[in-house]
Amino acid sequence: MPRSETGNSKQPADEGANALSFEAAMQELESLVQRMEQGDVPLEDGLKAFERGRSLVTRCKGILDGAEKRIQQLGLDQLQAGEGA
Repeated sequence: MPRSETGNSKQPADEGANALSFEAAMQELESLVQRMEQGDVPLEDGLKAFERGRSLVTRCKGILDGAEKRIQQLGLDQLQAGEGA
């Protein structure tokens, strides 16, 4: 039996998601979406893919939120440095 893209059924959907880069998580998410859009995914595999997709979205959102905070901090640091000059 072929292994599904979501992994072993005994593994949680978010396993390994937190270790992925933004690009890797997005690539896997796009692959899951394509599989599900084709409509040839059995219900159980579709549910697992949906759960995995949610984990990947959470990972991507966390990375983007962190990047936004860093950008805001850089802007604040730059603004404060300008005030001290």
